[in-house]
Amino acid sequence: TSHRVPYPLEIHKKRLFLWFSHLPKEEKQFGGSFRPETMHVDPLILERRDEERSGLLHSPFQTNGPSSPPMTVEQLFHRTDSWTPDLGLNVLLYGAVGSGKDTVVRKLVLDWCCGTALTQFKLLLPFSCKDLSQLSKAASLRDIVARKFLHLRNHPLLSGNADQAKEVLFLFNGMEKMHLDFGSTELCSDPGEALPAAGVVVNLLRKYLLPEASILVTTRLSALDRIPSKYVSRYAQICGFSDPDHQRAYFSSRLLQRAGTDAPNPEAEILVEQLYLNIQNKGRLATACFLPSYCWLTCATLHFLRFTSAQAPVCTLTGIYTSFLMLNFGGEVLDSKTGISQDHYVSLMLYVVRTLGKLAFDGVTNKRRSFSEKELEQWIGGKTKTDEELRLLAIFQTDVLNFFLEPCVENDKHLSHGLGEDDERWYVFAVPAMQEYLAALYVVLGENKSALELLSKEFSTAIGQASDDVNALFNILSKFIPLRIFAVFNLLKLFPKFFEKISRHNQGRIATTMTTAMFREEDSNNDDVLEQVEQSLLGFHGPAPQTYSKGRPFELYPIFMGGLLHYGNRVLLQQLGCNIQSSTVAQITRTLRKYLVKELSKPLAADEQMDLLVLLYEIQNPRLTAEVLSSIRSICLAQVCMTSLKCFILSSVLSCTNASYCLNKLDLSSCLLNPGLLQMLWPALRHVRQLNLQFNNLGPDSCILLRDLLVEPKASVSSLQLCGNPLQDSGCCSLLEALPENHTLQHLSLVHTGLGDHGAQLLTTRLQQLSGLQELNVAYNNIGDEAAVALVEACRDHPSIHTVHLYLNPLSDAGKKSLYVRGENKKKDQRVRVLASVTEGSNISEEWHPILSVIRENASTWDSKHVKDQLEVFLQDLEWGRQQQPSFWKRLHFRKVERGVREIMQMVEEDALAASKGYTK
Repeated sequence: TSHRVPYPLEIHKKRLFLWFSHLPKEEKQFGGSFRPETMHVDPLILERRDEERSGLLHSPFQTNGPSSPPMTVEQLFHRTDSWTPDLGLNVLLYGAVGSGKDTVVRKLVLDWCCGTALTQFKLLLPFSCKDLSQLSKAASLRDIVARKFLHLRNHPLLSGNADQAKEVLFLFNGMEKMHLDFGSTELCSDPGEALPAAGVVVNLLRKYLLPEASILVTTRLSALDRIPSKYVSRYAQICGFSDPDHQRAYFSSRLLQRAGTDAPNPEAEILVEQLYLNIQNKGRLATACFLPSYCWLTCATLHFLRFTSAQAPVCTLTGIYTSFLMLNFGGEVLDSKTGISQDHYVSLMLYVVRTLGKLAFDGVTNKRRSFSEKELEQWIGGKTKTDEELRLLAIFQTDVLNFFLEPCVENDKHLSHGLGEDDERWYVFAVPAMQEYLAALYVVLGENKSALELLSKEFSTAIGQASDDVNALFNILSKFIPLRIFAVFNLLKLFPKFFEKISRHNQGRIATTMTTAMFREEDSNNDDVLEQVEQSLLGFHGPAPQTYSKGRPFELYPIFMGGLLHYGNRVLLQQLGCNIQSSTVAQITRTLRKYLVKELSKPLAADEQMDLLVLLYEIQNPRLTAEVLSSIRSICLAQVCMTSLKCFILSSVLSCTNASYCLNKLDLSSCLLNPGLLQMLWPALRHVRQLNLQFNNLGPDSCILLRDLLVEPKASVSSLQLCGNPLQDSGCCSLLEALPENHTLQHLSLVHTGLGDHGAQLLTTRLQQLSGLQELNVAYNNIGDEAAVALVEACRDHPSIHTVHLYLNPLSDAGKKSLYVRGENKKKDQRVRVLASVTEGSNISEEWHPILSVIRENASTWDSKHVKDQLEVFLQDLEWGRQQQPSFWKRLHFRKVERGVREIMQMVEEDALAASKGYTK
């Protein structure tokens, strides 16, 4: 028989490993192929004496220095001489919400299954106290074990015979979810006797049942005293990540891993380094990341911001924050007491929204991020009256308050006047964005009701519960409405419409709040909202912008309000006890569409246009997005730092429109685009007529994508601007392959793309195939006389080209004169405008103004020496032409153009000087 005994234990280990290896859905955004053990970083665990643990209950913000060396979970079960040898150990492991209790338990079970931890125990039996509390029938210990672990039914280790149970470890996770009554529980030493589940746990802890077995209990701070200290062998507190190196190890484990490959990722390594440097500044992020939960939120947000791919499942910023709250508060109630039905439990998340959400909303409304102790008392506990409410408040303050709020470590300048001489403590939300999320949730849940709306809601509920009894109904109505009014109006018919009108007004007000918060004029000089989120995590590199000296705006607030309308987030929130009604969402969406279309009639800055796209993406409502975009004909994102996420958002939003939708103009100049980002933008580019991709990092590889775009039957690009991209000859060659099949391109700008003579010659040979082209710009490309003359001749013979730009190329005086002559086709009586210089011989060129305009617009991004050299050539041309002119008025005209050239030259010199000193304009 002895060789059969390990068999059930082997099954047990395999099944436990499978159960505890299962990753929550929220972890899938990190790639889905990670193993929990590779992402685990041990939080700080300290043994606490009796007097130390009680001190924590007085102030949720108190942080005690370590009075004992750090311990591992393994060391918690090392015996000391003072403990009774024949009894198993009872270890109570406690910590605040988010400190890592569940993660430590998961890692402990997995390590035991692998044989790397707690090997002195042959059997580990983990139980969720939430599951145990829901057992309605009395059951014996053996039945409870068999119910969860059928293969362990009647196992000898649980028989109670001899001292076999000394090799058993029970793990009860989340003890605060059970009501343990040590005073009146019936004593029992028989593993086969039926008892309520709480009675079984009490008898195990009191060592009546399997006294040799060891027990590990995890719980929140507020439930510590539910187990009398005489039944606890050791108290241990999980204290989170005590130093930046712990946090750095966590960030590395999350961000440096790449699904299915061991290759290093330089971008992720830089990201971890920036995070580490920001945390070493000991600002707010460092304090928040003391809790592993906030480290998770930081990593999830950065993964979303930097490593979004088109293949990954759709993820939103609101979704990350909702998932974060689901991981920490899913299924949590404020308190579990015996005799209270499940219907009367207070959802912990709903309690958070009604207290901290109200505080957050007040802060957002009044543009404040810091709150005094008096304000916390007023908003969180100001109106509590009953003993039960006070008890729930005490539990909330002990377990949850310091998860969201922390003492100020840095005073906002705009709040410094509020600090008095009495040194009153001020508090802030641990993560600034959490304030905006909770405020948004408070509003969208409709918690900010007026007195009239609250009365109407109460009235509606009362009528609903009155059944058909006319007398009962009359008594209810008379409490709300004077009898004389009741006699005049048939309120039973009037009321539903009245309440619906109030309700519609409230939902319309939510949509108005979203749009006004979105498009505030004072925010127009800020970075877009995604850039602000990243800066809050990684800090500023270089001098911080002056626009933030008065405190950052609350631009995430409307974004979160939009994201909370998304069905996926509402499902998660419903599991958290926060129910957003579908009818409410429909009404808000209708009103929101109206306000957005109205706002879009005004011109928006590039960063605000990006914020609008983010809002539409967060809402995840294709129909709403398509209707809003139908009023937009131009999107300008010039100088917005485009990341993979922003490109994905732009593509996703434009993909919601129908096939016939077309943008007149999409400006993506100076957006740091590269071939990879251009690939992500592919679905968006098909909807664009005028595409501006100037001053990006698009090399020859990008030209293959652009060629495919030009030959795409559904695309309708009529203007393509590629100025300032290093396309080179090979890129130009790839692009020209599309010419025979394209019939829409009318304007092509290849300024400063590294064409050279070879590229110009290629263009010359292929030009006739592009039948619809009207304007070609190849300025500033190191094109010589011979190639330029051939190109102009090809343009002259082309049926539709009317303008060719060739300035800032190394052309001789003779070459320029030849170009003007070659531009005329006497047989067809047509002339191609050739823009080669500000002069044509001894006359001012008719095109001098567009030439100087293009140079002025782009000079700061071009090579300053080359531009200055070319401007010097212009000045020489002007000087020579002016001397040849007998007319006084024409000489004045030469002087005017000369002033324009000198102004540009001065501007170039100033830019070069600023760049040499490390400044940027």
